[in-house]
Amino acid sequence: MKILLSFTGFHDPYARSLVGKEDQPGPVLSVVNAMSFDRVILFSTPRTVELTRSTASALESRQNGLTIEISDLPLNDPTDYHSILLTLREQGAAIRERFPKAEINISTASGTPQMHACWLLLAASHELPAHLLHVRPPQFLVEGQPAVSVVDLTGSDFPIVRPSVPNLEHGPDADGIPGPDLPNVLRELGIVTQHSSTQAAIQKAVAVAPYNVPALILGETGTGKELVARLIHRLSQRSVLKFIPINCGAIPHELVESTLFGHKRGAFTGATTDLAGKFELAHGGTLFLDEIGDLPLPVQIKLLRVLEDSIIEPGGSNQGRQVDVRVVAATNRNLAEEIKAGRFREDLYYRLNTAIIRLPALRERRTEVPSLAITILDSINQTLKKQRQISPEALIKLQAHDWPGNVRDLRNVLQRAVIYSGSRTTLQPADIVFDELIGRNGAIAGSPDLAEGFQLESYLSDVRQKLMLRALEISAGNQSQAARLLGISAQAVSSFQKKRNEDRTST
Repeated sequence: MKILLSFTGFHDPYARSLVGKEDQPGPVLSVVNAMSFDRVILFSTPRTVELTRSTASALESRQNGLTIEISDLPLNDPTDYHSILLTLREQGAAIRERFPKAEINISTASGTPQMHACWLLLAASHELPAHLLHVRPPQFLVEGQPAVSVVDLTGSDFPIVRPSVPNLEHGPDADGIPGPDLPNVLRELGIVTQHSSTQAAIQKAVAVAPYNVPALILGETGTGKELVARLIHRLSQRSVLKFIPINCGAIPHELVESTLFGHKRGAFTGATTDLAGKFELAHGGTLFLDEIGDLPLPVQIKLLRVLEDSIIEPGGSNQGRQVDVRVVAATNRNLAEEIKAGRFREDLYYRLNTAIIRLPALRERRTEVPSLAITILDSINQTLKKQRQISPEALIKLQAHDWPGNVRDLRNVLQRAVIYSGSRTTLQPADIVFDELIGRNGAIAGSPDLAEGFQLESYLSDVRQKLMLRALEISAGNQSQAARLLGISAQAVSSFQKKRNEDRTST
């Protein structure tokens, strides 16, 4: 059992946010959002009774199955070290007696500095064996840093802050050369690492980056496999040289071999000049082979040889060339099934799987969606020369979505929202439109079950809105072209746009 102990403070349950000028989770909610617990014990003082009750209610509405307990402490002076320490000693002993095998965690972000100091004394002396949890306020949170980290009180170098993601700031590489600043690299690449599954994947990428071995990145389409490949390259000794990405599934099968390995003039009909392949172009750097599961079997055989002896043979040449290339591959396919079906070579798989990094789907790490959305929105603002914020209600809508297209899908939705947001500076839930109308079989996706209460006109109105927005997106906002795509008049499209803008203004 995992137990969280925490006082409540004046930033609980919510604190004022810079995002959309709305409230955001306070320290206690932030900890529970970042980590899982079986029981939360909130300590209330005479001045925080209402705050504690509100925090408990907020926790109950967010976490099903979480046991929440309130302990009222008679601490009339929240700055009196003596009374705080005696009270916490009694509380700690009682909790250990009730839950002798529980893992105890303490959040020190809420409460007075004197309370924080007493927690630290009890944990450091092992009088109350517990993990201290450090919660960074949003204004001090650097991209790439976890919002919650564990303060290690067990090491000889006490105290050590042990973040969930390794901090390579000024860390030396194999030659003693200072390495890159990981938080800055993560921020530049737009990688958010607040969920434990993402942190685990990034930890593996960071660990393998300094070594000249192949890496295999697995994950659904749109999960950010190329970003992780770029992270590996940036943290390696090859970072000053080229990173060359190539989508193996986008190359016609008859051209894959010459694209990767090059060819000599006259090697085949149409080969009028020598062509350097991607391996040769990436010499000294990193070659990212995206969708490697789409490679034809004959090319897989040649790739295996390159991985084993670093020699390429351009088409039409009898002489091999030595290349120094690090290969990072990725696929959204289940390679085990591909091997069974005879579409992927087992020996190539084992050559690539020195380091396997699995990226979770966005729906599996929903707690990251708000931070990821803000990061992406900032990038879109810079690209489109806009200054858009996003409301907490819109973030909640984004977080509740399943995201079949993952991060790429999230970017498209946000970009569409910014383009059609008109003159408004803050994106609202109405601006968030998901492209779920057409399913894979051509039918309407998410068709409702017909039952009492279903309103046909409301459903058709929603379908009409999505088709209108989709046509405007395809036509880059050209109303006449959108009208032609829909088979309606340009006046109808103009009326739709005008009404949509009026609705936004009145919201």
